[in-house]
Amino acid sequence: MSVAITHTAQGTVTGGTPVTIEADLSRGLHSFSIVGLPGKAIEEAKDRVSAAIKNSGFDSPKSKNHKIVVSLAPADVKKEGPLFDLPIAIAYLIANEDIAIDQFKRMYVGELSLNGELRPTKGVLPIVQTAKENGFTEIIVPIDNALEAALVEGITIFPAQTLEEVILHITNDGDKKKVLSEQPSTSIPDIWTEGLTRMEDIKGQESAKRGLLIAAAGRHNVIMVGPPGTGKTMLARAFQGILPPLSREEALEVTAIHSIAGEFRGEVTSQPPFRAPHHTASHTSLVGGGTHPKPGEVTLAHKGVLFVDEFPEFERRSIDALRQPLEDRIVSISRVQGTALFPADFILIAAMNPYRGSEDGTTDFAGAMLETYKGKISGPILDRIDLWLEVPHVDYDTLTSTESKEGETQAARAQIQNARAKMLARLNQRGVRTNAEMSARDLEQTIVISDEVKEILRTSSEKLNLSPRSYHRVIKVARTIAD
Repeated sequence: MSVAITHTAQGTVTGGTPVTIEADLSRGLHSFSIVGLPGKAIEEAKDRVSAAIKNSGFDSPKSKNHKIVVSLAPADVKKEGPLFDLPIAIAYLIANEDIAIDQFKRMYVGELSLNGELRPTKGVLPIVQTAKENGFTEIIVPIDNALEAALVEGITIFPAQTLEEVILHITNDGDKKKVLSEQPSTSIPDIWTEGLTRMEDIKGQESAKRGLLIAAAGRHNVIMVGPPGTGKTMLARAFQGILPPLSREEALEVTAIHSIAGEFRGEVTSQPPFRAPHHTASHTSLVGGGTHPKPGEVTLAHKGVLFVDEFPEFERRSIDALRQPLEDRIVSISRVQGTALFPADFILIAAMNPYRGSEDGTTDFAGAMLETYKGKISGPILDRIDLWLEVPHVDYDTLTSTESKEGETQAARAQIQNARAKMLARLNQRGVRTNAEMSARDLEQTIVISDEVKEILRTSSEKLNLSPRSYHRVIKVARTIAD
């Protein structure tokens, strides 16, 4: 008996780590141990693997007196999830000389049921990307993960339903060999989000609609302030429908994140994610964390929208934790077990009532907000929000008007697409795609400001006491309006 080796990978939000499975058998009283920082699901794999092997026509590992050691290398990387079942089973069968396999550079992924069927697992997309980057030519995945896996081009995907199918595919016995069917490449449809709420469904609020159109074009952060029932949530929902579809690269990035988090529902789409956590959401669920850091809502909203209704009602530390993702478009999670940098490039749409009690007719929403919430939303957070939209009551005549605004969403989409095309042409050489992503250097080198405009900006900055960040954000928003 010699050491048998198979390969898989541990998927993460930011990529993946190749994992080598080594199986060694020696004589002695029966034992089955898995080493290499396995999680609970992996420790339980020995029972699933034994039953799956027995029900696939081979002798169960538990029926023999030998010591089985399965090592997951590198040994200092924490391994999680049941995706290691299939490579462990194959490694055992090779070590026990039950099968002899061909020499293709291949990875295996999949959870095994007790009867030998392959069940889908989380994080398949980053695993396949890791396999391709490390020179593997093919990967075997559960059939339910095939659509997701085939998003990656340049590597052969073989979907399988059972352990027996996998064995017949990899064996070097020509009489028994039965090659699996290759999964065709998965295309990503380029479609807009068609939500239940559209721009034409909202009566009045023309100023707020215009603000959201500007925000969608330049990917600017927005706060909407107004009394209850004035349409803030409807506006945020309608905002989904005017956000352009993601590019293929962005869609792959988003799908990988949602796959790792277990949020992938089997449908590959180019629609930007829309996350709307409740104000009672915990700090960890919002920004990410845990003993072994996992992504939160800010990362699940990557390349999409994070809608925070009742903004001041969130925990103060959760609100303040938005400072880093709003500025750097990443979130850093530091724990004793390790530090993780997660992507968090989203558009923030915040909505709030200026006061908690009954309405008193005030129109000074900013003053009412400061009085009610006593500065709970800190200056650094407000300084990172580009647009402040007031959403006042709509008068009765506007609310009951039968005037049709059909086509408003389509018109907004056309404007946004045209503006994005102009931004891309101007900024493509600088590694950014929209105005909100521009750095101070990008502003200086791509936007020419006349002396007259500089004087207006200087005077305004002095009168309004603008910070340097706000000064730059004014220029970015102005550039988006011009586009």
